[in-house]
Amino acid sequence: MLPLANIKVMVKKTLYFGNPAKLSLKLRQLVIKRVMLDGHEDVMSRPIEDIGVVIVDNPQITFTSGVVDALLANNCVVVTCDGRHMPAGLLLPLNGNTVQNERFRQQISASIPLLKQLWQQTVRRKIKNQAIVLEACLGESHPCMHVWADCVKSGDSENMEARAAAYYWKCMYAAIDGFVRGRDGMPPNNLLNYGYAILRAVVARSLVGSGLLPTLGIHHHNRYNAFCLADDIMEPYRPYVDRLVFDMYHKYKVGDEFGEMTKEMKAELLSIPTLDVIMDGKKHPLMVATELTASSLNKCFAGELRRMAYPLCADDR
Repeated sequence: MLPLANIKVMVKKTLYFGNPAKLSLKLRQLVIKRVMLDGHEDVMSRPIEDIGVVIVDNPQITFTSGVVDALLANNCVVVTCDGRHMPAGLLLPLNGNTVQNERFRQQISASIPLLKQLWQQTVRRKIKNQAIVLEACLGESHPCMHVWADCVKSGDSENMEARAAAYYWKCMYAAIDGFVRGRDGMPPNNLLNYGYAILRAVVARSLVGSGLLPTLGIHHHNRYNAFCLADDIMEPYRPYVDRLVFDMYHKYKVGDEFGEMTKEMKAELLSIPTLDVIMDGKKHPLMVATELTASSLNKCFAGELRRMAYPLCADDR
């Protein structure tokens, strides 16, 4: 396994902007100016090097090109939201690592057997994490999930991922009549979509920081998807979002209505980069864990490792 203690990482902040603001750069500080209700201007600043994710969720937010340059130079991702306040765009740096060209070549030349083995590891850990989350949320065991995880073959040739997913979602929200997991489905699909978008941004940032090309996946190969690798690597992390959303659904639900996302709900979803995850027996913030995963993937492409470092959900309920 990857010697995690030898990798130095730090937690970056996630900044969410939902109200009109002007963002500028001064002395390596992100300067944030807002006009308050009483007319006076509120000004604050944050060090650029402390920022990992910026979410822009208001059409009246303006920022200078200097801000964008500084954020990208610091390997920060910028997420823009649409009129429904859902993540719609993702901006990443082109040069996230000093030896990027070498790592691109290693990634591109990866053999088919290696890619299939990496996908097998990914799907196994995803189903294991789904099983743990399902059991923690519902308070009952689901041994079939663990069996399916152990039965995943190279490249997941028998599509155990889909079989497990169908069972997982059917059980997770059995109390919701007609619930189907989908981008445009009924709540809490909206919360899941929002949470996955944040997770995708965090994973993409980690991949770029390790000098990898987020477009070139180990399994996903959609010609219209610029983040196939990010979508692959985030799979074992999805259950962390699922568990958070499950708790939120029962916390905020009123009768049979769920309604639109409130500021409180978004605030909880924005905590995803700092969720505690267990990797190699040690606790890390999720954002740090994704960097460790990306680093291990790079070492697999370089022939230095045979297994990726993925987290294991803790059944602590």
